[in-house]
Amino acid sequence: MESELEVKHWRDAGHVARRALEAIKDEIQPGKTWDEVIHSAERFIHRHGGKPAFPSTISVNEIAAHYTTDHAETPPEGWQGDMVFQKGDLVKLDIGVHIHGCIGDNAISVEVGNGNLHTEQIRAAKESRDSAIEMMHPGTPWYKVGEAAHQAAKDAGFEPIRNLCGHQLKPWILHAGVSIPSYACGPENPSFKGVVEEGQVYAVEPFCTTGEQGLIENIPPRTSSNIYRVTGDVQWRKALSKKKLKPLGAQLARNIEERYGTLPFAERWAFPLLEKPFPDADEASRQSKWNALIKKLTQIRFLETYHALRCADGGMIGQFEHTVMITPGGPEILTVE
Repeated sequence: MESELEVKHWRDAGHVARRALEAIKDEIQPGKTWDEVIHSAERFIHRHGGKPAFPSTISVNEIAAHYTTDHAETPPEGWQGDMVFQKGDLVKLDIGVHIHGCIGDNAISVEVGNGNLHTEQIRAAKESRDSAIEMMHPGTPWYKVGEAAHQAAKDAGFEPIRNLCGHQLKPWILHAGVSIPSYACGPENPSFKGVVEEGQVYAVEPFCTTGEQGLIENIPPRTSSNIYRVTGDVQWRKALSKKKLKPLGAQLARNIEERYGTLPFAERWAFPLLEKPFPDADEASRQSKWNALIKKLTQIRFLETYHALRCADGGMIGQFEHTVMITPGGPEILTVE
């Protein structure tokens, strides 16, 4: 940590993130739309002194993560019916908050209508998260953290998801390099070398499924999440000078970078930027221009896109998440009630 002030920002972000999660989870009721809950979460964050670290996401049933609504409320490919909560849905609500770039990231699973259809899976996902956190003392190998998460899910009769991980957090960086396993990856797995490090901040988020494979897959197309991020690898000024961008594209790239930095942002946040340069354009025309802009900005690697994710064999997905800071005495949970 850089300073006591930065530590305070981490704690404050975690506190606001948890307050948002606890406040908004009760809005997940039959008949409420996904979009209503997502917007309510983001309004709560702004009202309580934070900013979204990423778009609030709703993932229902077999959808695992990374879905937020776009400005037109287009459902994910393959979703049948309206994006309205139905009694018995298993819903993952994932909310992130940043304060001066320091991030609190947390998630919860709830059953719409509380009909006890998913009680055991919800409990297993929570216990998997908590078991992993209990292992996160300085110097603990990452594979032991994965083993703890894995065992809690398997003991309850569920399969841990193996290709979706927790992640290190750094100021202004949501996925900061280190990945946290949620399954028994073994000590020789090259993806999870190293140990839990004192002074670092991690988002711990095991997923479990009723399916057999323990895998998630991408939902097409590559923009299916409606979430984007400025990579930081390409400067819009250089792209403009090299004629890789036209002036309007460069201006929009500049506006996006100034608003969101390198943290993920939603299509519905940025789409209104087209209203000023194209005041008389209809919806179809603006959508066409947006698609062309995103295609260009991803081609030159100014932006990256995210797929929404779902269980590969159609199983129900459960998830819980906390953000933890590693102290000399062990993990301090930042996203506490």
